[in-house]
Amino acid sequence: MKKMTIAANLSCNRQGEVKSCLTRDVLGFYHDDYHGGGRWKIDGTMENLICTLKNDRVKYSESVLQDSMKRLGDILKEDLPAVLSEMGYSTLRVCVVPRSKSESHLDEDEKLFRQIVQNVVKQTFRLEDGTHDIIRHTNTRTTHSNRSGNGGDGDMPYVGITNDTCDISDAVVGKVVLLIDDLYMKIVFKPCWIKEQKKLSFTLWAEQSDVV
Repeated sequence: MKKMTIAANLSCNRQGEVKSCLTRDVLGFYHDDYHGGGRWKIDGTMENLICTLKNDRVKYSESVLQDSMKRLGDILKEDLPAVLSEMGYSTLRVCVVPRSKSESHLDEDEKLFRQIVQNVVKQTFRLEDGTHDIIRHTNTRTTHSNRSGNGGDGDMPYVGITNDTCDISDAVVGKVVLLIDDLYMKIVFKPCWIKEQKKLSFTLWAEQSDVV
């Protein structure tokens, strides 16, 4: 498990107004770097594991899915207690970033990442199950697939898109939330607003729920 800082970078909302995605920088954690170049086709790689559990553009057999679910579970059983210890909180409510498609547009075997997170959370002392606290009701575009034309329909990310396209449970109010995503696009802003993107696998970060 590795650390990073998720900066409160400025971005734009739907009206073109410059807003901050977060009110302050956030300590984040991730399991590994994500590499392109077709590595998702290679069995045993982190890239292949993520692609397999998405199970959308390529459909995998039940045995392959089961093997990938076990591997993810083993990773989370090590990483989640480590994050809890590192953060120093008595408890964390674990939520999962919803997929870009709405819940009704997902097959059951496209929800495996969230399922495994929930299974591990329920087995881990001092973690609260909030894996269904954020449910998407409106399709959005898949950021990392949009350039290749596979981003789907809906809007690209903007400040406030979660509130606009998801139902968020009141259970997160006042809680310290550990928000988990399978793939995080780390954007570093350079002079002239050139964006450098780096993909990180199994991103976890904690933040007070008032800025989620």
